[in-house]
Amino acid sequence: MNVSQAQKGRTYLVKKVNLEGNIERRLEMLGMTDQVKLMVLNKKNQGAVIIKVRGTRFAIGKEIADAIEIEEIENE
Repeated sequence: MNVSQAQKGRTYLVKKVNLEGNIERRLEMLGMTDQVKLMVLNKKNQGAVIIKVRGTRFAIGKEIADAIEIEEIENE
């Protein structure tokens, strides 16, 4: 599953970030690494997703959201 397919209000575990170069490194610097918890706060009609990672909110576009593989965390 990827972030674009996630449900609003649920918490997920990042399994893999499938981006290349500068974008992946930038996300890593912002705390988006493998095995980190991610919460989907809102989803926009155009595909943008607002997420919360390590206490910080981010708005990411559809292309980036499609490239982040996640797994749902039960009971959170």
